[in-house]
Amino acid sequence: MTEQELHLTEHLAELRKRILITLGVFLAALCGAFIYVEQIYKWLTRDLDTKLQTLGPTDVLWVYLMIAGVFAIAVTIPVAGYQIWRFVVPGLKPTERRASLAYIPALAVLFVIGISFGYFVIYPMVLSFLNGLAAGTFETNYTAEKYFRFMINMTVPFGVLFEMPVVVMFLTTLGILNPVRLAKARKLAYFVLTIVAVTITPPDIVSDVLVIVPLFLLYEISVGLSRFVYVRRQARLDAAAKL
Repeated sequence: MTEQELHLTEHLAELRKRILITLGVFLAALCGAFIYVEQIYKWLTRDLDTKLQTLGPTDVLWVYLMIAGVFAIAVTIPVAGYQIWRFVVPGLKPTERRASLAYIPALAVLFVIGISFGYFVIYPMVLSFLNGLAAGTFETNYTAEKYFRFMINMTVPFGVLFEMPVVVMFLTTLGILNPVRLAKARKLAYFVLTIVAVTITPPDIVSDVLVIVPLFLLYEISVGLSRFVYVRRQARLDAAAKL
């Protein structure tokens, strides 16, 4: 086996280790969340006038797994970030290691903020719009599976999108991204974010704007943070070059 093949095997073994640790934490968090999932279910359905319906004996289990899965993802995200950091840390300088490590707690915080934005702002707005369409024409009976699938589709994507600033800062620290590239990609980014916003909101301009504006602000915040990290990184590189 050549030296290059040996290094590749070591990297793959390390990657496998990090993936298994992340998967283990996710499964442990899933089991932990499942213990309290009934209380979480009651809290999430507290505003409903009627009980949700099930169409089969496995529907309850599937709904509980969906709810517990979201909580498990929230717990696993910082762990996954840490495992990624441990995987790439051998190639980082000491200052880059400390700087990138500081981003990991922010992953969990921003995910929760994104989920909260989706749940308290987007989800009730979209649900109210759809109920308004059905009022007087259809009798609305929700199944538990469809109701929670809809809720998750309205919340989890925002949890992921709100990770944008931290991901951009991390990639800027590694030298993969920089504010110049992000500025050049602004039009494309705005287009993609607009498509995302229009896809997940009701077909009216007010709802679209309520989602598009925060997403655009997130991108601009990401560009600003990237600029801040890039300037500091260049200053460190220049200082190291003078030694």
